[in-house]
Amino acid sequence: MPKMESHYVNRAGWLRAAVLGANDGIISTASLIVGVAAATGSRGEIMTAAVAGWAAGAMSMAAGEYVSVSSQADSEAADLEREQRALAERPGEEKAELAHIYEERGLQPKLARKVAKELMSKDALAAHARDELGFSEGSQPKPIQAALASALAFSVGAALPTLAAFLAPRDGVVIAVSGAALVFLVSLGGLGAWTGGAPIVRPALRVGFWGALAMAVTAGIGALIGRAV
Repeated sequence: MPKMESHYVNRAGWLRAAVLGANDGIISTASLIVGVAAATGSRGEIMTAAVAGWAAGAMSMAAGEYVSVSSQADSEAADLEREQRALAERPGEEKAELAHIYEERGLQPKLARKVAKELMSKDALAAHARDELGFSEGSQPKPIQAALASALAFSVGAALPTLAAFLAPRDGVVIAVSGAALVFLVSLGGLGAWTGGAPIVRPALRVGFWGALAMAVTAGIGALIGRAV
């Protein structure tokens, strides 16, 4: 049996979730710390805000991912149920439909009908799920796994600016956390691009730019509110 090639596209799902979660953890937690520090909060207030934001963000990411993936799983289950019913009630039409899909992909009509017949004789539902509905094998939605992975990725990201705030002197929290967060974000953007087989520089700079913008906005709001209050 020939060796199967490994393609970067196979990593797209988990890579996107991991990078998105860690990126959110860094940006949201660092922005919260910078905003509170700019409002002249004490070290205790800064750390309380950081840990509270960390916990709230991780739970929010987990809940959002669970709901989203559960909805996807429900939709896919409903589609498979409808397809199973159609196969039982109209097998001829379903075979013709599958053959037409193969014709659209470049097979000659006779060969397309033969392929459809062979695949449906083995596992009709699997053939239609893959080629008609576009469901990939091994990519079934897993809500709990997705929720835990998202919360973990966010927590890893949030821990980095929180540690920087804890180690920095009180007067240097804004600069230390902002600088550390930018380093983390650029590194994360580059790592994500490298893992996905893409060029590194542009994604790294893109992530760094939006992270810097988010922290600048929250720092400005924190400073204004701190003076007003």
